[in-house]
Amino acid sequence: MFENINSPIQKISLAPFDNLFVKRDDLIDPFISGNKWRKLKYILIDVKAQKKSHLVTFGGAYSNHLVATAAAASRSNLKATAFVRGEQVHNEMLMLCKLFGMHLIFVDRESYRDKQLLFEGYFGNDAEAYFIDEGGASQQAVIGCAEIIDELPESYDHIFCAAGTGTTAAGLLNGIEKNKLKTKLHVIPVLKQGDFIRDEMEKYISISDQLQLHTEYHFGGYAKTTPALISFITDFTTATGLLIDPVYTAKMFFALVDLQKQGIIKKNEKILAIHTGGLLGMFGMKEKFNLV
Repeated sequence: MFENINSPIQKISLAPFDNLFVKRDDLIDPFISGNKWRKLKYILIDVKAQKKSHLVTFGGAYSNHLVATAAAASRSNLKATAFVRGEQVHNEMLMLCKLFGMHLIFVDRESYRDKQLLFEGYFGNDAEAYFIDEGGASQQAVIGCAEIIDELPESYDHIFCAAGTGTTAAGLLNGIEKNKLKTKLHVIPVLKQGDFIRDEMEKYISISDQLQLHTEYHFGGYAKTTPALISFITDFTTATGLLIDPVYTAKMFFALVDLQKQGIIKKNEKILAIHTGGLLGMFGMKEKFNLV
């Protein structure tokens, strides 16, 4: 199911940019979307090589990763279990997980911190179980995300991506260096105190000066928003016809626009933004959009 798929690159019209392009990884699949497909690609190959049959992973109640893993497991005839952070809830995302056959185990936030201990406690005796970290973070995921750069038909002055775990960013930087590009990689952490992303990236690759972290665009932290961000999403989508989500891609595009206003990015430079999908996560913030 994880054959090579080159997602399209589209030029979008957004003032004042002359050369703004978007790598539409959100179009890869409706459920295994964007960087989730990239991250799971080589994990699933490893699962098959190790002759495992049970995917065990982790995430919050509105995790796109959980939906993606559930869908991938179903299509691959694998069993899937997820440890869900927090109290038991019912929502659209978890409904999809269950429809794809995923078993959900809700755990308190303190227990959730030690994922390896949870895995061992529940599935230490299950020889078929395969550990997948939150968000799919792994060396295999870095390899999959590096392929984004391999797919580019031309080079860019700047590439932008949002970051939660740093895995996608590590793959992109690895791909840039492997292809000997002069491109600057701008990474927008979506959590507070996002400097930790650099440390997470260094678990997988060596960091070069082509990386630029912009840590001031978290809007209060992971899955947090402000009226300014919601207004930006509405205006951006109306202007471009491109849906973006409040957790990741909206913060990335907001940063891109703001950095241009500051003169850090020039409006005539060639820019590529990576649309990492995750649009289903908007269901968890529908009350934020006061659309009447």
